[in-house]
Amino acid sequence: MIDKLTGTLQFNQDALRLRDQRQQVLANNIANADTPNFKARDFDFASELRKASAQNGQGQATLARTSAGHIGGSGMSASGVDNLQYRIPAQSRLDGNTVDMDMERSKFLDNSVRYQAELTFMNSRIKSLRSAMQPE
Repeated sequence: MIDKLTGTLQFNQDALRLRDQRQQVLANNIANADTPNFKARDFDFASELRKASAQNGQGQATLARTSAGHIGGSGMSASGVDNLQYRIPAQSRLDGNTVDMDMERSKFLDNSVRYQAELTFMNSRIKSLRSAMQPE
């Protein structure tokens, strides 16, 4: 029973985790807007979500533990996203920084709204599952 509930909500959990990680990447870009030679980074949310869903569909990829003292890993990099990419600037700056604040703010806001929408959707899904389990 718990496995079915976990499976039902796994996609939403992956989406929320990736939205959180993207928010951190975008916040890092904004925080370094005035840092010389800083290169703005981002990742393709859709492809990362497909990868996460595929991993969970086939059984989560895990790292091999060669000693009982090792901590098990999830198969992802330390940032959680395997494929951080550099953003190509629309206009180059003299100090080598590639952060476009208008674009970063726009992407940050879009990601925030989508994160909140995912939370709302997940909350309504949990409520409907709880009501289905309640005896009448």
